Amino acid sequence: AVRLAGGRSRCEGRVELEQEGTWGTVCDDGWDIPDADVVCRQLRCGRAVRAPGGAAFGRGHGPILRDEVGCEGHERHLGECPAAPEHDCSHKEDAGAVCSEHQEWRLSGGRDGCAGRVEVFFRGIWSTVCNSTWYEPEATVLCRTLGCGNALQRPSFGHTLPGRMVYLCGGLQPSLAQCHWAFNKSAPCYQSWAAGVICNGTGS
Repeated sequence: AVRLAGGRSRCEGRVELEQEGTWGTVCDDGWDIPDADVVCRQLRCGRAVRAPGGAAFGRGHGPILRDEVGCEGHERHLGECPAAPEHDCSHKEDAGAVCSEHQEWRLSGGRDGCAGRVEVFFRGIWSTVCNSTWYEPEATVLCRTLGCGNALQRPSFGHTLPGRMVYLCGGLQPSLAQCHWAFNKSAPCYQSWAAGVICNGTGS
């Protein structure tokens, strides 16, 4: 079994493996995109967009189960990839992965990090969000995800980024990634503006 821990979604984080009932980590010696690709595919998280080392998602616990991992990228799971039997690592060298299906959000162009145009990082690029289905539930989910309280207003902006995302939340889901979403589908974004939000909290 494999999982990503310490990230902002299940498709980003420190790579952890389960061996004989114990979870452990992978050393970043030789860790690169083809290695992370295998993990992302195993988790059905698309492909790897980054393969950070140096415990980028915090230091793990337990044994270090792999070192000098050498995947070619086509393997079905990390266990099929060659690796060194011994390691000379500590948890400050824990390997991580950021997969293409990971989504993260920011608000730009407002007074602080809790106001502005909604931008989403997905499949390696920053995109805007179409306001055709951007209502109170969607805005509130985003404000809460960002630690910004609740939504006060939903201003509109122009689209200036290459991608387009649409969200439709049935209630107050824990994050927009758990709502219904579509990426680069022209129909729901036809004649839309870029969604914005002003939350009642304040951010950096």
